[in-house]
Amino acid sequence: MSMVLKYLKESTLPIVLVFLLLMLKVFADLTLPLYTSNIVNIGIQQGGLETAVPAVITAQTYAAVEAHMDSDNAAILSESYRYDGDTYLLPAYVLVDDAPLQEATILPILARLGMGETGRPAPESILKQAALAYIRTDLEVLGVDVPAIQNSYIVQVGLRMLAISALGVAASILVSYFASRVAARLGRRLRGDVFKKVVSFSQDEMDRFSTASLVTRSTNDIQQIQQSFVMILRVVIFAPMMALGGLFRVLRTNSSMSWTIGVAILAIFTIVITMFALAMPRFKRLQILVDNVNQVVRETLNGLQVIRAFNTQEHERLRFEKANTELTATSLFVNRAMSGMMPLMMLIMNLTAILIIFNGGKHIQAGTMQVGDMMAFIQYAMLIIMSFLMITMLTIMLPRASISATRIKEVLQTPITIDTATSTLPFPPEPQGRVEFNHVGFTYPGANTEAISDISFVAERGTTTAIIGSTGSGKSTLLNLIPRFHDVTSGSITIDGIDIRQRDLKALRKLVGYVPQQGLLFSGTIASNIAYGEPGLTSEAIEAAAEIAQAGTFIGEKPDTYQSPIAQGGVNVSGGQRQRLSIARAIAASPKILLFDDSFSALDYRTENNLRKRLRTDLPATTVLVVAQRISSIIHADTILVIDEGRLVGKGTHAHLMQSCPVYQQIAHSQLSLQEIKNHG
Repeated sequence: MSMVLKYLKESTLPIVLVFLLLMLKVFADLTLPLYTSNIVNIGIQQGGLETAVPAVITAQTYAAVEAHMDSDNAAILSESYRYDGDTYLLPAYVLVDDAPLQEATILPILARLGMGETGRPAPESILKQAALAYIRTDLEVLGVDVPAIQNSYIVQVGLRMLAISALGVAASILVSYFASRVAARLGRRLRGDVFKKVVSFSQDEMDRFSTASLVTRSTNDIQQIQQSFVMILRVVIFAPMMALGGLFRVLRTNSSMSWTIGVAILAIFTIVITMFALAMPRFKRLQILVDNVNQVVRETLNGLQVIRAFNTQEHERLRFEKANTELTATSLFVNRAMSGMMPLMMLIMNLTAILIIFNGGKHIQAGTMQVGDMMAFIQYAMLIIMSFLMITMLTIMLPRASISATRIKEVLQTPITIDTATSTLPFPPEPQGRVEFNHVGFTYPGANTEAISDISFVAERGTTTAIIGSTGSGKSTLLNLIPRFHDVTSGSITIDGIDIRQRDLKALRKLVGYVPQQGLLFSGTIASNIAYGEPGLTSEAIEAAAEIAQAGTFIGEKPDTYQSPIAQGGVNVSGGQRQRLSIARAIAASPKILLFDDSFSALDYRTENNLRKRLRTDLPATTVLVVAQRISSIIHADTILVIDEGRLVGKGTHAHLMQSCPVYQQIAHSQLSLQEIKNHG
């Protein structure tokens, strides 16, 4: 989680506000049970009278109290009360708690007067109730509206409870608001950094993580961290403060019943540890199973035409059903385990409340506890239990979030094979585009043999260099080394005499126009796809690139021409149209070097021939490298490279290779008729 903490530096102020607001909520939640206790004890049982030392008593009561006192206490009584002719008053400046007159002297006497001269010892709470009953009777004799005092007290305390409740509600809302903002900002930054990292991956890193896994990590895992962090931010601060505050209040209310809370907490920990042991292994597997389902769905959608062509829908359905069933079973187990926790917790809370009432009833009967105190004790017990429940739930959420964080961390901390930090040498203002391979070798990560070995050649400015060979011979690999989709493992590739590993990577790829085997288009319009490498391209330049790529004709036939929509992946245009738009996109960027990776395969001979002519006439200074399967596509190239099992076995023009290269001769005889060979020979 240290990675997550690094992302929270910019959210320091909201986190501090959350901390302060949670302290306010803890204060509100811990204060409400006190007011509940006061309403029951004072408002209902004591008739709204807060103390057993009356503020005003009749002369008759004064005389009765004085008669039961010794001379010292009688002197204190005389100093405290003032006679006004009919009654005795306790002046406002005489504080009941600090004055010499203490409840220890007057309360037993008033209680004895209220209960009669029984002479039997009684607990203090019973004495206080008896004393207050006598005081209420005395106040009624004086004509005081005792019910009004009671109602006034209950209303005042009730209004305070409403105000504190409103304060707690406001604090909860603000905590949720700020916590959600902090978590959303965390998710946004994580998604942004993961996306930037993935975009910077070379093919080696992409091969390490499957596409489906990267999608899951960028969405599901980050969402898991975001959702968990909202709870973590609230629980980590709130639950310990509430638990400690509740324990402090409980001990002040009645320490003799605190063992009931200990029993409840022990039961909670037992259930949570059991659930933890059962569910945690499934939590770890859950994310892997989500990856598997995404992988199957992605492969099915990408290969839908192949699936239909071979009638393997049932096989794919069963394959998806297997992955889906496994994910569903694991999710159900986890969700059932988590869902079962709450009823068990509610059972523990209810049993705890019953246990408190059972023991509290005994204390009330014995006079050592009041009803309001027992109600407050129950409320504090529920708050403490809920706090420990939140803490234990956090121990379940943290590992799950930690698993997701680890998966994100794997992506963010994956070293980039193609390091751009040392590739900072800029190209000159007018680069020539001369490409030279010097004894180049390349081995794929994890492979035992080289994909290409000891390749050396020069592609001069304004020339066309073609690369041909059998399937799997390394043609595309060789081409992909130029824009540094991979880095060579031996030898070097130079452009204008400088190793491309020393050149600025963005500048290098700006210099190169690349057309892949499969023409990939993005959702948007025809114009936006052609101008993809140069967003500020003028409409004239877009049209010129389309004309060179032989795409102008079919674009002009569309109702919206260059503003015609393109669906994701270019699925609403044909394969040949997709290839021509991909070629136009590469040409529109005005590169010095054009790379065609078998990009003419979907073009008919006439369209391909016209395209090659336009490339020679409109881009005479551009260095062109073409990977092809058909000799007819490269027969007029300035230089033809013949690759066989990763090695350069022939180099020269078509006529030269027909005389000197057996591998090229085999390819030519397999593709051309004797007459065609004679005509081009």
